[in-house]
Amino acid sequence: MSEGAGCQHTPTPRSIPPWCRPPPAPDMSSLQALCSGLPLRPLPENRGRWAGVPHAPIRTPGLSPAEEQLALRNALRYFPPDVQKVLAPEFAQELRRYGHIYMYRFSPSIEMRAYPIQQYPCRMRAAAAIMHMIMNNLDPAVAQFWLTMAYLAQMTEEQTLVMYSGHPLGLFPSSPAAPRLVITNGMVIPNYSSRAEYEKLFALGVTMYGQMTAGSYCYIGPQGIVHGTVLTMLNAGRRYLGLEDLAGKVFVTSGLGGMSGAQAKAAVIVGCIGVIAEVDKAALVKRHKQGWLMEVTDSLDHCIHRLREAKKKKEVLSLGYHGNVVDLWERLVHELDMTGELLVDLGSDQTSCHNPFNGGYYPVQLGFTEAQSLMASNPTAFKGLVQESLRRQVAAINRLAQENFFFWDYGNAFLLEAQRAGADVEKQGANKTEFRYPSYVQHIMGDIFSQGFGPFRWVCTSGDPQDLVVSDQLATSVLEEVITGGVSPSVKLQYKDNIRWIREAAKHRLVVGSQARILYSDQKGRVAIAVVFNQAIACGKIKAPVVLSRDHHDVSGTDSPFRETSNIYDGSAFCADMAVQNFVGDAFRGATWVSLHNGGGVGWGEVINGGFGLVLDGTQEAEQKAKMMLSWDVSNGVARRCWSGNPKAYEIIRQTMQENKGLVVTLPQEVADESVLQQALRS
Repeated sequence: MSEGAGCQHTPTPRSIPPWCRPPPAPDMSSLQALCSGLPLRPLPENRGRWAGVPHAPIRTPGLSPAEEQLALRNALRYFPPDVQKVLAPEFAQELRRYGHIYMYRFSPSIEMRAYPIQQYPCRMRAAAAIMHMIMNNLDPAVAQFWLTMAYLAQMTEEQTLVMYSGHPLGLFPSSPAAPRLVITNGMVIPNYSSRAEYEKLFALGVTMYGQMTAGSYCYIGPQGIVHGTVLTMLNAGRRYLGLEDLAGKVFVTSGLGGMSGAQAKAAVIVGCIGVIAEVDKAALVKRHKQGWLMEVTDSLDHCIHRLREAKKKKEVLSLGYHGNVVDLWERLVHELDMTGELLVDLGSDQTSCHNPFNGGYYPVQLGFTEAQSLMASNPTAFKGLVQESLRRQVAAINRLAQENFFFWDYGNAFLLEAQRAGADVEKQGANKTEFRYPSYVQHIMGDIFSQGFGPFRWVCTSGDPQDLVVSDQLATSVLEEVITGGVSPSVKLQYKDNIRWIREAAKHRLVVGSQARILYSDQKGRVAIAVVFNQAIACGKIKAPVVLSRDHHDVSGTDSPFRETSNIYDGSAFCADMAVQNFVGDAFRGATWVSLHNGGGVGWGEVINGGFGLVLDGTQEAEQKAKMMLSWDVSNGVARRCWSGNPKAYEIIRQTMQENKGLVVTLPQEVADESVLQQALRS
């Protein structure tokens, strides 16, 4: 086995490993306070919204007076009567000013980051790992956070914490083999899972949006989307341009926010020219200062000049255009019509089009500040401008696509919202999940999912960068050994892409927050990496537990007909059995925590996500749980894709059954003679 993986694996579950022992004289007063429950006597000072911290856009849920009272009553349930008179007026003000009660008075003053695991005042390692993950991805926000941390601090191995859409329902007795945490977000009855209903339910404080990994306490910053974008661009080059080398090729897109900001860095890693439009100057400047964006301009003339220059020299470039992407697309059309020169090869969009009327997409007709003002003062007028802007954007893309230019939907509901706006995105004779342009899952990533590859990730809870270095080395060695052992050419290509990725990720310093890494791997690779990590923890090569998880955007974690399951053509793309089964199956196969969400990625009511977290602590039990749970977590989705008729999934699941005699999957029979169907229907 690879370096560091050959140590003796003889830990005992009852031993006290070094990471469990108190560190030398740490100052734990802030974390101790954070884990002791709501600070009520005295109440903390109300400082309102914190300056310099990104906040959700102002919402207009349209509550009636009775519903406003209900929202206030719901918020006050967390507080005893003697403080309710103080809190009620400010909560009412927040509701009317922001459209939701955020309880800003209780924003923790501690720096919100992932502290080393040994600093959390917990009774068990799994709870400390969960705290580490929560604090890595949670902005200072709501009172529920204090209660959640307090519950985790006192939880034992015979209790499970239950979370209802951000509300800690409480600790309930369970067995040591059960998950320590079960999370559900946005589980609204289907007939009431509309956007309008969501705004009302969120304002009432009874549900919340089910973000994918953040909602599972597994967000690792933008590294995940950088990696996914790198793989998407590499495979788009292969499919659309027939190229392994993207030097001199131009990729145009929009968005430099929390997720979309990854596009600039991905363009540099794959070696192409990335031009990214962004209306929010603060986001643009942030990415430039971060080093993820090489150059910025607010001039379309300069943008076109630099694009031409870089294309001619085959220069690697990430260029941020401060302006609306519709203007950029229309200028590219103008250059094509005037000079005959096609300046773009590949294109997409990563605005938050799953939420287009509340800050996810800004119309070209207005400046950024004007648009924000209209969004709050006249939502109907704002919606009309957004839809007109979408129609213009699609018209420009359609013109470019008449040449050797290729556009794909990035799974952000761009084409879905464009269709709803009346844009020309229909595909003749297609079903309702297909458009003129494919989802990147349909054309680029779908076969990768069907082979069992998806975004496997891990977090080194020690907070020590050296642990991440060791884990990178171990994971790379595992993938190289799998290749040496013999795999199909298509699988080998994916392994090689991810070995390249790990090396590039370290070089480009992609860690933001916790010491985390992500790569795409199949079932065999995930299990092998988990086993090697667990052995390394057991013998001290990795100094503290490692949390395994994945993006829900994976093989079997998500049912999403316009993204993850957009290449499911047997009519089941709108069915959510896979995600729900994933959630339940992970729970009883060893996951430390599990989650189920409505929303995330493509929008409320459009998707169901299942997620997990699994703590590796060096014990034999952890290794067995990892083998069992990770195998199911992949095979569930491959089996579903096989049953829907995907030939690559059929091949992979048959191979997996040969390797694991306990796996027995129903395989589909092909209709050998298509005329049988026609004759039967005529009779």
